[in-house]
Amino acid sequence: MNAYYQIINDESGTKLKLFPATDGGREMVDLQELMDYLSFFKIPFQAKDLAPANTVLKESVEITLTSQRSMPIPEDFRIEVMEGNMRAICHFVPASNDGSNLTKSDIIATLAQKKIVYGIDENAIDEYINNPRYLEDIVVAVGLEPRHGTDARIEYFFNTDLKARPTLLEDGSVDFFNLNIINHCETGALLARLYPEDRGDDGKDIYGNRLKPRSVKHDILKFGKNIRLSEDKLELYAMVSGHVSLVDERVFVSDVMEVENVDTATGNIEYTGNVQINGNVCSNFKVKASGNVEVRGVVEGAEIEAGGNITIARGMNGMGKGVLRANGNIVAKFIENASAQANGYVEAGSIMHSTVMAGTEVHVNGRKGFIAGGYVSATSLIDVKILGSEMGTDTVVEVGISPVVKKRHKELTEQVAADLKIIERAVPILEAARDKYQAGKPLSDAQIDNIRELATVIKTKRTELKEAQEELFELDEILNEEKQAQVVVQKTVYSGTKIIISDVSKIIKESMEYCRFIRYKGDVKMVGM
Repeated sequence: MNAYYQIINDESGTKLKLFPATDGGREMVDLQELMDYLSFFKIPFQAKDLAPANTVLKESVEITLTSQRSMPIPEDFRIEVMEGNMRAICHFVPASNDGSNLTKSDIIATLAQKKIVYGIDENAIDEYINNPRYLEDIVVAVGLEPRHGTDARIEYFFNTDLKARPTLLEDGSVDFFNLNIINHCETGALLARLYPEDRGDDGKDIYGNRLKPRSVKHDILKFGKNIRLSEDKLELYAMVSGHVSLVDERVFVSDVMEVENVDTATGNIEYTGNVQINGNVCSNFKVKASGNVEVRGVVEGAEIEAGGNITIARGMNGMGKGVLRANGNIVAKFIENASAQANGYVEAGSIMHSTVMAGTEVHVNGRKGFIAGGYVSATSLIDVKILGSEMGTDTVVEVGISPVVKKRHKELTEQVAADLKIIERAVPILEAARDKYQAGKPLSDAQIDNIRELATVIKTKRTELKEAQEELFELDEILNEEKQAQVVVQKTVYSGTKIIISDVSKIIKESMEYCRFIRYKGDVKMVGM
């Protein structure tokens, strides 16, 4: 407790009693505060007589101020408002020995007179009433600080800082072909999430004035086509597979990636969706797309792979290293010194010194319409104007089903039969166990484990069976096309050209015109158009 003072009134007059500090409290009374107190209650004093108040006392001291008895002085307190009207502190002075003490209601009423009405700490007041501590800082009111909120923010689940930058390889070299300029996304992928602003909560000072939290930033999700906004408007999802980007704080998803050229400015392209190249694909670069690839210029010694079709408006000069692979069809003005493989058909204005394989047909019907040099194959038809060359360039064309397809057909047929056998044996066992369980007969843990394992086997085999049957159906259609496999030459086939149909072949000895080649009685036979 701090050192403090009290007025003592008795028959001999008015005295000032000084009490020493205890338990480490403030050891001296504030002399100016004491004189102000005496003056306020009109108690005469001599400043020199108050000297003991300015010393560290070891015990109580009484100082006679006047021989006249003063009026009783009630317990009093001074209010100090601090911290921007957020805290009120009281300094209590004891009543004279014949004065009255404050009650809790007296203190609260005095605070109200001072307009201090919010955050009154009644517990602190009760504690003081029960255990007075004079000339100490007693916190009697505390305001409520406003709870400041946070700005809205958006979390993006893709790289929003796409810049063409080369890839640093493990050996320290730089790969200028892979520049990381594409953000792939799949259908249904979460692209962005909005965390709304938290506006915070109002506060109040001890006078009851409202204290507003600081302003926060509001935001919304902005987006373009091919994007779905969740019902609560807090999340964005891709509606198609493709390329996601952020442009002027707006999210876009495109299933067509459009570039001018594929060169050092773009690096290799790998994209989930369609790719449109308005210019050229330069040598040594790669383009891979899950959809179609359209090149409106020329393809050099590059590699293009498409889950759909490949279209090359001005043709391809592969320089001996160019590669085209399409799950669909390939259409090009010309194919030269390249390798091309399509699960569908291949159509070109001309094919020269290239390896071209088509899942169905090859059509070469351009203005020149020739196949010269290399190897060209198709399942059912090769249709060409001019086949081979006058100079005797080695040219091989082949139609019919490859041994690989036939082998695969046999494997699938055997697999389907084996899967059906396993399922036919397992299903009755599973049904019997189910009937036993439904009849209320107990099953051991081992039996339950065996049943679960058997159910898993049946499920797996049914899935494998469905996939095998679907592939087998496709191969059946291909095998049916073998019967009509043919090579059609609309103008000239030159000598030296080799024609293969299924497992038989024929080398053309003399040039011929307007002919069609089929397999007949174990040989390649030329028939009329």
